[in-house]
Amino acid sequence: MQTLLHLTSLKLVLLSLVVLLGIVIWRYSATALYGEAEKARFMRALTATLAAVMVTLLSNHLVLFWLGWVAISLSVQQLLLFYPERPRAQLAAHKKALSARLGELLLALAMLLLYLEFDTASINELLLQLSQTSEASAMLHSAALLLVAVALLKCAQLPLHGWLIQVVEAPTPVSALLHAGIINLGGILLLLFAPLLSLSPLATAVLLFAALISTFLAALIMTTRVSIKVRLAWSTVAQMGLMLVEIALGLYTLALLHLLAHSCYKAYAFLHSGNAVNHYLAAQLADQIEPSAKHWFAAIILAALLTGLTHFIVPLASLASSVLLILAITVLLLPSLSRADSHRLQRCLLASSYALGLLTLYLLGKTCLSAIMPTPQGSTFVADVLSSLVFIILFVVAVLLRYHASQPALNQLFIWLNAGGYLDEWATRLTLKIWPYKATTPQSKTASSQLKEPL
Repeated sequence: MQTLLHLTSLKLVLLSLVVLLGIVIWRYSATALYGEAEKARFMRALTATLAAVMVTLLSNHLVLFWLGWVAISLSVQQLLLFYPERPRAQLAAHKKALSARLGELLLALAMLLLYLEFDTASINELLLQLSQTSEASAMLHSAALLLVAVALLKCAQLPLHGWLIQVVEAPTPVSALLHAGIINLGGILLLLFAPLLSLSPLATAVLLFAALISTFLAALIMTTRVSIKVRLAWSTVAQMGLMLVEIALGLYTLALLHLLAHSCYKAYAFLHSGNAVNHYLAAQLADQIEPSAKHWFAAIILAALLTGLTHFIVPLASLASSVLLILAITVLLLPSLSRADSHRLQRCLLASSYALGLLTLYLLGKTCLSAIMPTPQGSTFVADVLSSLVFIILFVVAVLLRYHASQPALNQLFIWLNAGGYLDEWATRLTLKIWPYKATTPQSKTASSQLKEPL
């Protein structure tokens, strides 16, 4: 058993997250599905999924890791089809199955290449030899590219993202499990095999460009959606893309922190989605005040000062991470600056205190996780600048769409984004052409059962 399973500090953190999410989702499911005839089947599939995730994380053998990876997909498939009579649930499960089978095939090829290169199936031994390798061979570059492809598929990056948007047809606990846990496996895979990824600039570049494009489009598409669950689903695609960008930039500590924070937030958001509707309606009824140029300037300057203070205490690893912090704090501070009334000063102080609290949590999290998942080296200058520019352009376009969507050019962009860029339609047609299926309906099931009954 010692050769098949192994526990490290990184795996311990990830297992703690799995246990926490598992307990919360299990208890929520036991209550939400009370009275369901198939509740026992759902709970068995949920247990199998959580067990498969734990085995995969603990595995120290390539074959065991792959088997656990496959088991996760198969058990999740059962959860997605909890309501098998729903056509959209069937389509989402069908597309997810095709994506999963492709990912499993690519993962098997990557592990075969690693085994042939190092003549060992022990993951610890592989990582040790990788850390001592200074230059990657063609076989290692190929293995790294395959792992990048697996991560992009698992994280539902564009254009193969449609299944994740459509799984809202499944029960809410399934959405929480997927968006808070299963979807993170792509990032976890790359973090576990970070020594291999760091040896392949080609694989890193492919990951960076694919994740940047997916993050940019998904974040903009999210702003055009009204449905709470659909917005959360598009948010997950964007957040997973951002996490993959951080990994591509070599910001492993930040990526792990992002993974943990996103998992906890998405579990809460989906399990609390009923109340989120009330919050959204309240926000829609509130007065929409467009910030002026001076408000934007003041918010950006104050955000830059707070970020500079953070950098002074714990140096930020890249320009891109600094830009992300500045933009996030700007959005947080802007509403308090925009509304001109007698309570503006109190709101500004409260928003600034909240921003400082979040930055403090960021510093604490980064400090604690740096020993578990250190960032060995900074990203290249070109990749850092490119990512920063994409984040800034994304921020500007999102602001224009929010306040000036009536302009002709922006209105056309809004319509295109609201349709998801028609990417899922294209991917669905291609999927059904490669692997067609026939949706079953309650009527067809009843008819078939009547035919089997004796006359």
